[in-house]
Amino acid sequence: MTQEIWSEVDEYIFDALIPSDPTLEAALAASTEAGMPAIAVAPNQGKLLHLLARMIGARSILEIGTLGGYSTIWLARALPPEGRLVTLEYYPKFAAVARKSIDGAGVGDLVDIRIGEALDLLPGVEGPIDLTFIDADRVNNPAYFQEALRLARPGGVIVIDNVVRAGRVADASSTADEIVGLRRMHELIAAEPRVDATALQTVGMKGYDGLTVVLVTS
Repeated sequence: MTQEIWSEVDEYIFDALIPSDPTLEAALAASTEAGMPAIAVAPNQGKLLHLLARMIGARSILEIGTLGGYSTIWLARALPPEGRLVTLEYYPKFAAVARKSIDGAGVGDLVDIRIGEALDLLPGVEGPIDLTFIDADRVNNPAYFQEALRLARPGGVIVIDNVVRAGRVADASSTADEIVGLRRMHELIAAEPRVDATALQTVGMKGYDGLTVVLVTS
């Protein structure tokens, strides 16, 4: 199997199940024009987040890592009119690009973008949160998970992106900060009696990585 095949299958999925969306495509284009890294979730991953939020009837969503607002739009579209989404972004430039795209998507009234270090901002986020999407630096994922759990309601969901890193997460001898952070996060999840969880390896246009999905049970 090759990257070419993974990307071809993704394109098939997009054509079959995810209609072209000019608003979302404009958000990606705006990120590219601003020189931002091309690390937004793929369309099928964005649709997965959207469906998960709808499945649990999410009314409050927390996102750690806004980037250009692409995943934010997918999530905000799952909210009811009275819903709320708080998204945390470290870089003011990224937040400004995201704000314009989110407003252009017609969901600006639902989205509160907060700028700064996520660990500094998280104590100011009000719970309960129905769904948290963590898509930021892996080094701090253990702390992000703990904060997401603190804010979550029973029955809430926590989704963490980029947890496999081309298989490197399986290397117990790795001293890379992001791998140490990911392995520590999974240790915390496994030891936490208030959650149940699994992780999935993924391949596609974004390469080889994975997601961890956590159900808050109590």
